[in-house]
Amino acid sequence: MAILKINYFSEVLGMVRDVSVIYPEAIKNPDKDVEMTDIPVLYLLHGMSGNQDTWLNRSGIDRLIRNTNLAIVMPSTDLAWYTNTTYGARYYDAIVDELPKVLQNFLPNLSTKREKNFIAGLSMGGYGAFKIALASNRFSYAASLSGALSFETMPQDSLGDLSYWEGIFGDLDRFYQSKNSIQQLASDFETKFGSRKPILYAWCGHQDFLYEANNIAVADLKEKAFDITYETSDGTHEWYYWTKMIDRVFDFLPITYHKEERLS
Repeated sequence: MAILKINYFSEVLGMVRDVSVIYPEAIKNPDKDVEMTDIPVLYLLHGMSGNQDTWLNRSGIDRLIRNTNLAIVMPSTDLAWYTNTTYGARYYDAIVDELPKVLQNFLPNLSTKREKNFIAGLSMGGYGAFKIALASNRFSYAASLSGALSFETMPQDSLGDLSYWEGIFGDLDRFYQSKNSIQQLASDFETKFGSRKPILYAWCGHQDFLYEANNIAVADLKEKAFDITYETSDGTHEWYYWTKMIDRVFDFLPITYHKEERLS
């Protein structure tokens, strides 16, 4: 595998951006060689304190996937929640529309097919993964670890500086009727895209401050007939648990690997 750092100018954001990519090597399948064209892609999103290198620096993910046929793309949204902000910074468009085209220029063997494109993230990135999957329908699988999937359990007076949140999402009183709400996106999905929904996975720790938010969001998605696997266990909002649970995400995704080799 190769770890690539790509520096490019984003026309959408009007500034230079960095993206990190883990690119797979050819691996052997007991029955046949695994093709290294049309490579499946996982977009892996960081949380509020992270950037495009955080998963690499904190999780050992390069070791975990060394015997897979999966490419991992790690972009940065800064603190913008993978969203087109009210102040004109179009982070959603930059990641969903522009970045795949940029990557095709450098790495044309990456698949552009929906069934081979996946997205996952933690905390803010868990929100981003579900939001992007539901808003774009360009990803066949989406996974969230400790995701901020619902804000119902967080009153406005607990959010701190409201000007920051309003700069990202706009009028917070109208958040749940907006294109930034996972619940609203789920409600609108079939009208917009039909019945071919992404397959979803969520995990959250029992002691995580976002645990109740996950329970609310998962119940809503199940009610709206989304195929979602929800797992919980003891755990708080920290890397110790995310580095363990990312392995469950790989088990969830339809990728090729030798598990016994991956764990060695």
